[in-house]
Amino acid sequence: MASDKVVQLSDDTFENDVLKSSVPVLVDFWASWCAPCKAISPVVDGLAAEYEGKVKVGKLNVDENPATPGQYGVRGIPTLILFKDGKIVDQVVGAVPKNQLEGLIKKAL
Repeated sequence: MASDKVVQLSDDTFENDVLKSSVPVLVDFWASWCAPCKAISPVVDGLAAEYEGKVKVGKLNVDENPATPGQYGVRGIPTLILFKDGKIVDQVVGAVPKNQLEGLIKKAL
């Protein structure tokens, strides 16, 4: 279940919520049928609460929003991409451990 700290993103809201954000944004590209996506979801939700105010965390369903993942070359999911000032800072693919995601976030702080 998505945390209330996580922003549900769409192709329509991506530019405003992510690219124009005043804080870094960690975007989780996922799908409802993806087991690794479900496995990493509680970790992503936890990071959203932990870094609230410093980093925005958003989730984008790739099945419902095909344009954005295509634009960023998302081939496998879960793919987590960290954006800062509208640019990609770094990204990881797969259900990675929390400390790897924290390392990703710290690059943008």
